[in-house]
Amino acid sequence: MTEQELSNAMKSYGDTVYRLALCRLQNAADAEDVYQDVFLRLLEQPSSGWEGERTKAWLIRAALNRCADLGRLRRRRGTLSLEEIPDMARPVDEAAAELWDAIARLPEKLRTAVHLFYGEGYESGEIGALLEVPAATVRSRLRRARAELRNLLGGFDDGESVSNTDGSGPYARRAE
Repeated sequence: MTEQELSNAMKSYGDTVYRLALCRLQNAADAEDVYQDVFLRLLEQPSSGWEGERTKAWLIRAALNRCADLGRLRRRRGTLSLEEIPDMARPVDEAAAELWDAIARLPEKLRTAVHLFYGEGYESGEIGALLEVPAATVRSRLRRARAELRNLLGGFDDGESVSNTDGSGPYARRAE
């Protein structure tokens, strides 16, 4: 891959790779490492056949794999949680902070499904292909994540939903 193609990929999909890594690892330094590693691997790929959606799918799969590698390493050597480091930056929007904290407490599989669905705008079939699980499994994970978030956030009155109706917020759906 040429440096120009790499630069274009970083501009187009760098935020997606970083946000996914941050969602999975919940550590900014590790997310930055994943970002760097994934784009270095992309640079090593052959130059032909890297149109938009193929590049994005490859980057997401590579980021997921690298996050899994770091997760295994973390389990072997141990790390500090974000709660143990009080000076870490928190979301500026206080209304979203509670939601982000609740999402951070979800198990990794549920958290990843929520991020890819609401944060990146993928459909359940696309997420299934990226995670190498059936689409029905993704829908089950999303349903369990919504139920868990409902419990963590104190439930909803009739008529309210988990998603923002105005399309704003950290997990707003992308326009089709």
